[in-house]
Amino acid sequence: MNNQFTWLHIGLGSFHRAHQAWYLHSLIAAGDNRWHIAAGNIRPDSENVLQALKAQNGRYVLETVSPEGERKYEEITSIQKLIPWQENLQPLIDEGAKPETKVIAFTVTEGGYYLNTQHQLDASNPDLAADLKGACKTIYGTITRILEARMAKQAGPLTLLCCDNVRHNGERFHGGLVEFLQQTGKQAVIDWMAANTTSPNTMVDRITPRPAPDLPARIKEKTGIDDKAPVMGETFIQWVVEDNFRDARPALENVGVELVSSVIPYEEAKIRILNSSHSCIAWAGTLIGQQYIHESTQTDFIYAIANRYVTEDVIPCLGDNGIDLASYRDVVLNRFTNPYIQDTNQRVAADGFSKIPAMITPTLLECYQRGATPDATAMLPALFFVFMEQWHNGTLPYEYQDGILDAPAVHAMFNAADPITVYASNKALFGELASRADFAALLRAKIAAVYTLIQ
Repeated sequence: MNNQFTWLHIGLGSFHRAHQAWYLHSLIAAGDNRWHIAAGNIRPDSENVLQALKAQNGRYVLETVSPEGERKYEEITSIQKLIPWQENLQPLIDEGAKPETKVIAFTVTEGGYYLNTQHQLDASNPDLAADLKGACKTIYGTITRILEARMAKQAGPLTLLCCDNVRHNGERFHGGLVEFLQQTGKQAVIDWMAANTTSPNTMVDRITPRPAPDLPARIKEKTGIDDKAPVMGETFIQWVVEDNFRDARPALENVGVELVSSVIPYEEAKIRILNSSHSCIAWAGTLIGQQYIHESTQTDFIYAIANRYVTEDVIPCLGDNGIDLASYRDVVLNRFTNPYIQDTNQRVAADGFSKIPAMITPTLLECYQRGATPDATAMLPALFFVFMEQWHNGTLPYEYQDGILDAPAVHAMFNAADPITVYASNKALFGELASRADFAALLRAKIAAVYTLIQ
């Protein structure tokens, strides 16, 4: 193999294969074959996809589709090693400990970092609690074992690259990992990290739905390739990375990645405008029996909620940050109307208990700090409350997926004499707002408004 360096990716899901793997493939396609991806998972639930990819030598077809319905097909070749899951993750650890592995990147979802509103580890989570006792069920336990193996083998420095929708994601991951190492008494690893690793912040963007059942047949018809693990995504793609790699890195700037000194303006715009609006639309659409994001975005009252949220609260909060926020809002909402993506409300509605504190509560707080009432933003947690009430009652049209869902606590909340008071006083969701009577009153009014809208 000509490739000199390995990019190890943890979290071999559709998003990685439609995003980071596409960029690395684009480098290879342009003649720069110094890098390849090795990929594996912390959990065993995607092993069927990994095995399908293994049978195809890591190759798969990416279909992209524009809002106008233009489809393109590309065979992605950058994933050249597939790492099978086993309970102790030894194959993944061995790959991470090789000197030629210079970047370890990961997509483990927002909930996969187990951080509360103060950005501290939530040790009550059973997976994290297990890792604090020596297991490797989370990104922290896994990376700890990899770093210990690198130290033992003197395998040299590397970059740890978070690619999830977490604000200040590199810093937050690094802070979580250091706290994890402190709690497990691994000061030597903390010291080694300080000298040998960086954790750049990143912003990633491409809407990537779960592959539709008819995708393999369409790819076979258009390309002649019989693909058992294809992916699809929208045409739009963006990757902004803080240029703070510890050692060797791919020449990502040659394939359209924006390498910048600060990711903050980009990530704030994306998390608050795209991610929060996306969840808002999914929760609202679900409540009126819709299945797809595009049909919900095209529903006037839902579009209005998302548009008001961005226009009235987010744009004033972000101020003049060098990005044309009104144009970005319009581009984002137009992307959501793409009927060919067939992105489901179920996929986007997931992980609300992570998304509210990470993506929505900051805007609520900043509105109050500016002396404004977050009238438009409060509709988002109100929608989630009614959404979870349907979950509690067993009337959601699909299974709700949430990495940190505390099912007994949520059921107990809705069984309480006044569920809204319990919800509004939830510090994990709303931080310091949980003790404010005016916020509780606003939330109560907005929940009433949601009931009126969905009747």
